[in-house]
Amino acid sequence: MKTKLFSLAFALVFGVVSANPIDEKKTVDVEKSKVTWKGYKVTGSHEGTISLKEGYLDFEGEKLTGGMFVVDMTTINTTDLSGDMKGKLDGHLNSADFFGVEEHKTSTLKITDVKAKGKNAYEVTGDLTIKGTTKPITFEMSVYGSKATASLKVDRAAYDIRYGSGSFFDNLGDKTIYDEFDLVVDLEF
Repeated sequence: MKTKLFSLAFALVFGVVSANPIDEKKTVDVEKSKVTWKGYKVTGSHEGTISLKEGYLDFEGEKLTGGMFVVDMTTINTTDLSGDMKGKLDGHLNSADFFGVEEHKTSTLKITDVKAKGKNAYEVTGDLTIKGTTKPITFEMSVYGSKATASLKVDRAAYDIRYGSGSFFDNLGDKTIYDEFDLVVDLEF
């Protein structure tokens, strides 16, 4: 009888534990993950890559619940130019006119809220920190197995990145650089 009671108690405890999803932190593989950017101006656009330094996603069972990422700002790389033009743009993006990389070597995104929008789709809100300024940002993220993708529109004016911005300067004409830039994030974990 004691054996049957022990077996029943074990089955109940194991059943309750297995019915509750387990919280899990999944580390992002920064070597396999990719972040691309695209910035726009009146006369065209430029694009490139930037590397993650570290990151993770939090899950409850298979449901995304949070996460955090650190971007290595020293890796800003323009991919649509070469030679001197590439060097000039990369240098300018690193300068105090844009991301001030000498003082701000990293940017971060801390996920603060996740709402399921479908089986693998989420509306994610997080605190994005660029150049020491933190602002909320909301974007869509999809998670499939050990991969996740997201597209973000970032308003650089919110982070006091003023160079060539029509939000701060008048009469820029065709020298205007639009405030919003795109980030496309492909994560593997």
